Order: sequence, then C-alpha cells, then structure tokens
Amino acid sequence: DECFACGCNHQQEFRGTHETMRTLKTCLRRLYSHIPESRVHKAPRSMTRIIPVDSAVYRTESSEAQAAADILRNGGIVALPTDTIYGIAALAQNSESVEKLYRLKRRDAGKPIAICVNNADEISRWAQVSIPKKLLHHLFPGAVTAVFQRTRELNPKLNPLTPLVGVRVPNSDFIRQVTRCCGEPLALTSANVSSEMSTLSIQEFQALWPHLDAVFDGGNLGYNGLNREGSTVINFSIPGHFEIIRKGCAFRETKELLERFQLREI
Repeated sequence: DECFACGCNHQQEFRGTHETMRTLKTCLRRLYSHIPESRVHKAPRSMTRIIPVDSAVYRTESSEAQAAADILRNGGIVALPTDTIYGIAALAQNSESVEKLYRLKRRDAGKPIAICVNNADEISRWAQVSIPKKLLHHLFPGAVTAVFQRTRELNPKLNPLTPLVGVRVPNSDFIRQVTRCCGEPLALTSANVSSEMSTLSIQEFQALWPHLDAVFDGGNLGYNGLNREGSTVINFSIPGHFEIIRKGCAFRETKELLERFQLREI
C-alpha cells in the first residue's frame, strides 16, 4: 500500500509493515520537521520530496541543509545542486549507503566515486595531500576534483579497487552546509545513470526520483552548457606532478594555476 503522507512504497524502511500508516506518516514527517510545509512539494507518482534551496547564498545553517543531513544520517540518498551539475549523495562512511549509491548509478566498484568535504582543511583526514597548502586553498572551494592517495580512515567499501580518492569542495554553499551538518564526508556522484549525460536541472534526472529519498532543487545550474562538463579532475597522487583526468569546466584557469606553482604535467 502507498503511504498517504508521501506516496512512497518503502514504508518498511521506517516502520514495520504491521504498523499503522499513521505511525509511518509521523516518522516520515520527522525527517522534514525543520522545513515549513509550504516549502515542500511532493513529486507525482514518487516517494520523493522536492525541496527548493538556494545553492549560492551563504547562511550559517539552513533548515534545508539540516533536513538533508537528517536523511543522510538515516541511510538515505539525496540529489542536490553543486557548483557545476546536480549530484547524488550518500554518507561516505556508511557502507550500506555506498552500496545503494552504486546500485542506483548501475556502476561497478571499479569506477570510483568522489567524496565531498566542507573545506580544504578537512581533506587531509581522508586523503594524503601531496600539494602545497597554499595551492590547495587556491583550488578550493572550486569546480575541481583533486585525486590523492586515500588514508586508512576512509571507508574501505568506497572505491575498494583503488588506493586513490577524488575530493571535492564545491563552490556552492548549500552542499557544504549539508556536509558540515553531517560531520563527515559525502560520497558524491553525478545525478544520472553511468555513461548518460550529466544534469543541470532536476527534471533532467526525473527517472531517478523514485530511487531517492529527497531532491533538493537549486534551479537551473547553467544555460551555456559549460557546467555540464562537470568539475575538472586532476590526479595529484605523484608528488610534484599533476595529470589531467578530465578537463571539465575549470580546465584553463586550473592548469594556469598549477603551472604557476611549478608542478609538472604527466
């Protein structure tokens, strides 16, 4: 039976099927208790809530970010805006959530998923930073994914076939608020099925809505198509060198920055 609160058919994730739908309704609403009812929209034929957010304006701690963090801490998966494209996030340290993320993306463990942290100073906990601190702070926040050797503290179930990890600190306040509220990194990947086009609006990944616990709508993220290229991905795992893995939308300015710091390209 569908829940009359939100239309979902996954009530067993929150309450046993023998319990009443009224009990379920109360439980689901608790996840969104920070947000006024007028700010929450139900997606048609889907369990997913669509929640509008401001992805650019700084606020110390928004109710929407708290709601996203509550869902993630309960093992959920959400879609949210970044500084480039829409992403899908789970808690990186939660192995069950990571496995759900791989299934949702139809992605095998050999294709790595990046992590997202709140600021550049947090990166060294999860990755072995091999570039100068000054360069790190020039890169982040920004539309860059920096690839380093991972530390032992990072969940071994995340990207189990590689000793490397890509790290993001997006230049978008909302997703960093969410990470800050969670107190740990997000596993972050693009809001599309693997090999399909990246997305600039929530309508472009509507087929994924039924598999998500919430969609945070930051509007259209770009009109000229450049954002659709995603972040610029750079491998820094060899000290003193860099390798461009994906040019992305910040390629030119990023390469100029690396050359100023006299890193050699592989």
